[in-house]
Amino acid sequence: MDRIAQLTTRPAGRETAYDPAAAPPSLQVRAAQVLEGNWTGASTVPSRGLYPHQWSWDSAFIAIGLRHLSPLRAQTELETLLAAQWADGRIPHIVFNPSVPLDAYFPSPDFWRSSTAGRAAGAPRTVQTSGIVQPPVHALAAWLVHLADPGLSRARGFLARAYPRLAAWHGYLLRRRDLGGGGLVSVVHPWEQGMDNSPCWDRPLSRVTPAPARSFRRADLDHGAPEDRPTDLDYGRYVRLAADYRDRGYADGPGDFAVEDPAFNALLAASEYALARIAQESGARDPAREARAERLTAALVERLWDPAAGMFLCRDVRAGELIPERGVSGLVPLLLPGLPDDLAATLVRTVCGPHFGLGGTTRLVPSYDLLGDAFDPHRYWRGPAWFNTNWLLERGLRLHGERGRADALRKGMLHTAGASGFAEYVDPYTAQACGATGFGWSAALTLDLLHDRPARGRNGLTAIMEGDR
Repeated sequence: MDRIAQLTTRPAGRETAYDPAAAPPSLQVRAAQVLEGNWTGASTVPSRGLYPHQWSWDSAFIAIGLRHLSPLRAQTELETLLAAQWADGRIPHIVFNPSVPLDAYFPSPDFWRSSTAGRAAGAPRTVQTSGIVQPPVHALAAWLVHLADPGLSRARGFLARAYPRLAAWHGYLLRRRDLGGGGLVSVVHPWEQGMDNSPCWDRPLSRVTPAPARSFRRADLDHGAPEDRPTDLDYGRYVRLAADYRDRGYADGPGDFAVEDPAFNALLAASEYALARIAQESGARDPAREARAERLTAALVERLWDPAAGMFLCRDVRAGELIPERGVSGLVPLLLPGLPDDLAATLVRTVCGPHFGLGGTTRLVPSYDLLGDAFDPHRYWRGPAWFNTNWLLERGLRLHGERGRADALRKGMLHTAGASGFAEYVDPYTAQACGATGFGWSAALTLDLLHDRPARGRNGLTAIMEGDR
């Protein structure tokens, strides 16, 4: 029987004259039920109502948790996403489900027109996708999924088939997206970085003329409170950027928006370490992978570290300057093993200091500076705490020997996940649920924390970074 079915199905029992109330389902069972409810047969949607398709980095995080329930389903999750890869190597940020009505989500397939507008870039003809990307968590996920059941993985040739696609994905980013010329990848749309309306984007977005409000309809407002979502002005700018990128055939190059983001590049470096393990397992040894990860780490420090802020900042490539906003993205490089010790120690002080408040004023790390002018505890990425970024920071704290803080963050995440109904994001002060509930990666990463080995101060990501199999 499938492990998910085992966890979510109550075994039949004999009738009794007295049957006390059943105990509430465990956190593990509840998380498994979320993933079961969001499963489409080939992938997992983040949320049935708000996000009814497959999202790129969501699926990577979901596979990391899903591997504890069904390694086969976790492999299928990633394989479905990789099957939609473009010939130029990019993995699109959305793979559309053709059975979902067009008006259920915007921008819909008829906006992106991937099979026609993306023809020169090698968009697939048999599936509709978006034309932008999301953070490269996929090699990390693939290696962790393999470790969950190496026998099954080898029997199915999972890594052998995934490796060339993942290598092409990294190659696309490293070759085509170094728009600043300093060895880091640039994102060309806020949605690519994943933290959609972070205040870190406000300055470069101010150069973008918004699309007319009458030219699109925001389906997201059918499922979320307007005060929690991006403003109409921001959304108009997102639409303009995406439409311009589409209209030039998804060709990469200088545009109105190009930003070097710390989290995106840190995840690429971490995934290079994972891809080195995958190459070794697949018989395609590539010793240059770890060297690339080290070069990316060095470039992060050189181009994005700000000593005065005590963290990494985003760089506006077009303006040639750092963006003076503290977002959680600037803390994510803590997950890198090659980070200089003094910088790692400074990041820990910053995450626990007044700007992010971990262990003091906040239960989970907020997505934006508590003292920033644009802070809002409920508006999407402008303050609320998210499970995926907190999971990454828990990994980073543990990697750099901050076991006590990592244990406390893990405990806080598990409590918040259960109390919030696996919310999309939460108020960082009160842990009040915001956005959708029954959210895919919130449930999946809860499962990963439940199956972790905190008593030994280790986790799957630590093992990747240390080369421990």
